[in-house]
Parts: sequence; structure tokens; C-alpha cells
Amino acid sequence: MEKGLFERAVAYAAEKHSGAYRKLDNSPYILHPMEVALIVSSMTKDEEVLAAAVLHDTVEDTDATIEEIEALFGPRTAALVASETEDKHPELPKAVSWRMRKEESIRKLKNASDPGVKLIWIGDKLSNLRALKRAVGSMGGSVWGRFNQKDPAQHEWYYRSIEALLGELSGSEAWKEYHGLIESLFSAPKDER
Repeated sequence: MEKGLFERAVAYAAEKHSGAYRKLDNSPYILHPMEVALIVSSMTKDEEVLAAAVLHDTVEDTDATIEEIEALFGPRTAALVASETEDKHPELPKAVSWRMRKEESIRKLKNASDPGVKLIWIGDKLSNLRALKRAVGSMGGSVWGRFNQKDPAQHEWYYRSIEALLGELSGSEAWKEYHGLIESLFSAPKDER
């Protein structure tokens, strides 16, 4: 029996992220895109969007290409993955390019016409905020030293900018949790961050 689009995407993402681990908790990387797909599945059953959710970091963080994603999973899935893929600007140090990369990403989100883009973005960023909340809980303010951008105020700017662009999803449980995590993480006194 032939696997469906989502099942094929899961297998591909698991293969591409094999051996990779998350920087905050050293968990197998594939758990993050799987969590993103789970969050997105609470808002849509669109298989192309779900496939793109699980594939969203393959081009940015592995040797996968948009062309390969398109050939294997179709043009819409590839376009959705591209909407979440940062230009890493390898010619610049990551700490230097951080703000530029985030501004470019926010422009992509702002200009997106496919509603699936916003679903993937909220899934990805909610998963990231959950991980950050756990890390802050166990490591305190030292967690910021693990990032290329070490200033929590810059992270707050990024997550709040995204929140504003995802306002049309404010009725969803995902958006409400996202908003609550931002308030919890960034409304504390600065010396507690």
C-alpha cells in the first residue's frame, strides 16, 4: 500500500534530521517538526499543510533543497516550506545576521497569500516558545547564552512581531497559548530573564 503525502513527509524529515539534536534540550531534532505538525493538525486537516509543517526545517537545516521537496511532495508543499526557510547568509557570522534573517522572515510571513503559511508559522513558533519556556524554567537567564542572539529583548521583538501578523488566528488555542507564553517569558522583570 502506498504511503500518503504526510507519511512520506514524516519519513523524509526523519531521515534528513537523523542524528541532529535541539540546542536547548539536546532532544532528537525530529521531535520539533512532529510537534509542529501536531499543533497545525489542531487547526487543519490539509495534508499539504501538514506535510509542509513536518518538512519546514529540512531545507534550512539539512542538505534538502526546495527543488527536491517540490519533486517529492508537490509545488504547494514546497512553497509552504520555502515560506518558513531562512536565508542563512553564510557569508556573515550568525550573530551578525540574526536580525536581518528575522526581518526577512517576517516580511515573508507578512506577504504570504496561502493561509497554510500562517498555520505552519504558529506551529513552529509555538513549539519553539514551549521549548524556551522549559529551558528558562530549568536554566534561568543563562539560556540566552545558547542562542546566536543573546539579548532577550530581540527575541521578544521577534515573537511579538509574529504574534501581530498572526492576529487572525487569535481565536485558536494555539494562538492563545502562544500569546500566554510570550507574556510569561517576556513580561517578567529583566533580571529574572
